[in-house]
Amino acid sequence: MGNPKAFLTVKRKEAGYRPVQDRVADFGEVEQTLNTDDRREQASRCMDCGVPFCHWACPLGNKMPEWQEYIYKGDWRLAAEVLQQTNDFPEFTGRVCPAPCERSCVLSLHRSPVTIRENEAATLEQAYELGYIVPQIPEVRTGKTVAVIGSGPSGLAVANQLNRKGHEVTVYEKSNSIGGLLRYGIPDFKLNKSVVERRVKLMEAEGVKFVTSVEVGKDIKGKDLLQQYDAVCVAIGSQIPRDLPVEGRDLKGVYFAMEYLSMQNKLVAKETVPAKELIDAKGKNVLVIGGGDTGSDCIGTANRQGAANILQIEIMPKPPKLEDIENPWPVPFPVVLKTSSSHLEGCGRRWSVNTKRFIGENGILTGVELVEIEWVKDDSGKMTLKEVGKPEIFKVDLVFLALGFLHPTQDGLLAEMGLKVDDIRHNVQTDDKRRTNVSKVFAAGDCVSGQSLVVRCIASGRETAKHIDEFLKK
Repeated sequence: MGNPKAFLTVKRKEAGYRPVQDRVADFGEVEQTLNTDDRREQASRCMDCGVPFCHWACPLGNKMPEWQEYIYKGDWRLAAEVLQQTNDFPEFTGRVCPAPCERSCVLSLHRSPVTIRENEAATLEQAYELGYIVPQIPEVRTGKTVAVIGSGPSGLAVANQLNRKGHEVTVYEKSNSIGGLLRYGIPDFKLNKSVVERRVKLMEAEGVKFVTSVEVGKDIKGKDLLQQYDAVCVAIGSQIPRDLPVEGRDLKGVYFAMEYLSMQNKLVAKETVPAKELIDAKGKNVLVIGGGDTGSDCIGTANRQGAANILQIEIMPKPPKLEDIENPWPVPFPVVLKTSSSHLEGCGRRWSVNTKRFIGENGILTGVELVEIEWVKDDSGKMTLKEVGKPEIFKVDLVFLALGFLHPTQDGLLAEMGLKVDDIRHNVQTDDKRRTNVSKVFAAGDCVSGQSLVVRCIASGRETAKHIDEFLKK
């Protein structure tokens, strides 16, 4: 414990966001950074609790008290080393993780947890800047080969872990660039893609091979990979978005959120986007359906494109503010109202609203019919929605469906390799060793668990890599 009285004398200080008028003019990261002295002072607030609930709440089991102390002492090398013992990519999670560790920090009792997430990002940036992050090339190669299908956070974690254990790893990605959700799903204003590219280049220098623009199951057969490699890991994510099957769904102007976000990420990266896939919100009335992070990302993107008006709706009731909850600690994910940087840039928000139909003319979206609802229990005790107001019609030009994801694509790779999926959610079925029903084939990440957080995907990738390593050694 670096400073035993800091939690009493030092107040929580966040880096904050760039001014709204500046950040909405570009796709640069919105979050600012503290200077080194302030960051070390913030790390000193960690109390090194006897029971570190932050460690308990983190899906990766990060050792927060240890590396907070090293930050406070100015030992960035050791802080980065300890952090990377449990987390392959702290520079990612330090930017996009919802920080369940902070919700579980004992100082959350006073609504003032340690700035763990910001400290995490700062640690890796300092380590990179000071030259501490260098390629770690295995001294001995095992001669075993592994193919990883998918380069999202779970696939990259699998590849990183197995490569460092000396196996020869090749990652296959169907898109033009490596990163999966990190590259094409998360906007640049939250995660600059230079951060992803920096890590990819580091992994390449360590020996990982990347093959892009190749869809396994279509361009090449998964069964062919089984003949070429000693093990195969499927990490293709949860790709099928939840739809909204109401009247007018097929009108031009109604899109899945990921269609919009991936398109904009490609434009920022100067990738070629076909004209028919371009979606421009400039001067338009935008409706975002879904109250989660993906919906928030659509709001931020539409603001940067110059939307005239943005409304976000959610079918569930409005959650309470954190300060209105008596004591959520140490719950990692208390149900509270979240206001993101994108919300602060300008938008309307409504809860307990259901979408009845989309309205259009000549096949083009012109409006939407919404109605307020309340949730009530039926005779069986099941919660059902009940309309409580008169339907309202709003003029909208664009609708983005941000309703989450259902499961991985069932045809293509899964069908071709004969991989079993569970009967309920249709995710890839694995045993406790992350093995599928096909010999030598393992699976990790969202294609197994369903839609989850980046931090959980990394944790899944690390766990799966451990079992693949055990399999290869046998």
